[in-house]
Amino acid sequence: MAKYLLLKHYRGAPASHNDVPMDQWTPDEVSAHIQYMQDFITRVRDTGEFVDSQGLSQEGMFVRSDGEGRPPVTDGPFAETKDLIAGWIVIDVETQERAIELAGELSAAPGADGKPIHEWLELRPFLAEHSTITD
Repeated sequence: MAKYLLLKHYRGAPASHNDVPMDQWTPDEVSAHIQYMQDFITRVRDTGEFVDSQGLSQEGMFVRSDGEGRPPVTDGPFAETKDLIAGWIVIDVETQERAIELAGELSAAPGADGKPIHEWLELRPFLAEHSTITD
């Protein structure tokens, strides 16, 4: 089994076929999209391939260690994850082909006018093992 991360983007990915921003959808269109996502997760959970999923708020910040005292925090000026990543699903599948199949299925979630979005999803495998350097 190999774990893969399916990333849904607010923006930053190539444009989808049905490229109407969600804030311009009707309440019924939003509900249909969310139901499709929930049904997808249920199916993947039933096959034993589901690990985790989360939607992300658009709020966020960068934080780093800056020695002693309060760490610096910034909200820009560069594109940040909060602007790009809408949420994720982690799957644990037998093959890369299965991961691609599931990503393709998720890409067909309905959007404006109930038509499939055909959005681009980022599919990234987890590292199988961490490399170590020894002398």
